Amino acid sequence: MAGSGVFAEVIDGDVFKYYADGEWKKSSSGKSVNIVNPTTRKTQYKVQACTQEEVNKVMEIAKAAQKSWAKTPLWKRAELLHKAAAILKEHKAPIAEALIKEIAKPAKDAVTEVVRSGDLVSYCSEEGVRILGQGAFLVSDSFPGNERTKYCLTSKIPLGVVLAIPPFNYPVNLAVSKIAPALIAGNSLVLKPPTQGAVACLHMVHCFHLAGFPKGLISCITGKGSEIGDFLTMHPGVNCISFTGGDTGIAISKKAGMIPLQMELGGKDACIVLEDADLDLVAANIIKGGFSYRYMKESLSTRELLSHSDGQRCTAVKVVLVMESVADTLVEKVKSKVAKLTVGPPEDDCDITPVVSESSANFIEGLVMDAKQKGATFCQEYKREGNLIWPLLLDHVRPDMRIAWEEPFGPVLPVIRIGSVEEGIHHCNASNFGLQAMLISDAMETGTVQINSAPARGPDHFPFQGIKDSGIGSQGITNSINMMTKVKSTVINLPTPSYTMG
Repeated sequence: MAGSGVFAEVIDGDVFKYYADGEWKKSSSGKSVNIVNPTTRKTQYKVQACTQEEVNKVMEIAKAAQKSWAKTPLWKRAELLHKAAAILKEHKAPIAEALIKEIAKPAKDAVTEVVRSGDLVSYCSEEGVRILGQGAFLVSDSFPGNERTKYCLTSKIPLGVVLAIPPFNYPVNLAVSKIAPALIAGNSLVLKPPTQGAVACLHMVHCFHLAGFPKGLISCITGKGSEIGDFLTMHPGVNCISFTGGDTGIAISKKAGMIPLQMELGGKDACIVLEDADLDLVAANIIKGGFSYRYMKESLSTRELLSHSDGQRCTAVKVVLVMESVADTLVEKVKSKVAKLTVGPPEDDCDITPVVSESSANFIEGLVMDAKQKGATFCQEYKREGNLIWPLLLDHVRPDMRIAWEEPFGPVLPVIRIGSVEEGIHHCNASNFGLQAMLISDAMETGTVQINSAPARGPDHFPFQGIKDSGIGSQGITNSINMMTKVKSTVINLPTPSYTMG
């Protein structure tokens, strides 16, 4: 169970501690933040409400720890990361339990997230050794007008203190996707987990603690965003911010100043379906992409309905743009698959589980009611119990409806009928978002295009990025390592030109 066994020191009474200077601590505030179970809508856990002074202390410790860590041999950093990955996978059950109760992630998906995270950490440690273990050698006479009087050696060095802020829907996986690159590159790491998902993050951090990382190198600060959010992102001790989330990222980018930013924000991912499409393949991928909570490795040929739960992913299919001539057929195929989805609590590993909060459910309902008022066709009856919303396909959606543009982050999928490819491309490019799209590649203003499959972030070593309001920079293990380092040049000046003689 969460907070027991090897994780017993993470909790005090009924409140989970925060992590700083290699120790689990209680906040001097004496206050806590409630984490509400999306299924029961009752308080499930409590975490410390840290103060700004505690943030200051963490930053001071992180800066000092980073100086020593940067001198740690690269092979040693990789060794510790491999150890943390093994511990993380060994203790997947209590971490998965927290994911089930904090964010209503289906049981199997929760375990998959933890195992996938361990794999990410291991891969990152190996990739880091390859990337950081080599540099470049330049000679001056390769540029016109120069003799060979200078040798330039380039290498990658750490930035300093990295602030990592993951989202609620993948709090463990998207935390380690920031932590592992930061650490292998020689940085220290301050983690601010989402409230929903904080306990899973704290358990994950304890796995790094058990692996034996130096004190102060990793910190995990919990608390109210209104009290420590801006204070963290604007803190002068932060040298890099890696954030995954929504509109908050845009606000952070405006306040952060001249430090590297890695922002993976929202999306209105479109599936464009043309007249020559394999409609059975399309329908299966719409179900996978529109209602999925996790990335799966199985192919469509081995398992038609891969995994589902609410569409609470930044890369979920959020609008289907289908040619009018095949729309009726496609909608019927998708409807038949929606009818097979199971709905219920995450403990039962249902396909559709409650969305993360009442406010999220209310927002989704607002989009649905707007579409209803404006004449959208409901392919299923709209049904909601608390935070649980039954999957809903909306046909004949028009551009004047909110659901055509806004990201529901829930199990509601709009279908817009189009008369031409150009009409579909125009709709995609008119959106403020540009995270992922399908089929029409070069013409679409998106960071990634998936052909013949649903949008996905992964495998984790693939580049992953958005354009416009969908983000800054690129993720993926290699890109994250490079982003969390900077190039340093050492130039050797020779007294006379030097040429290698044959």
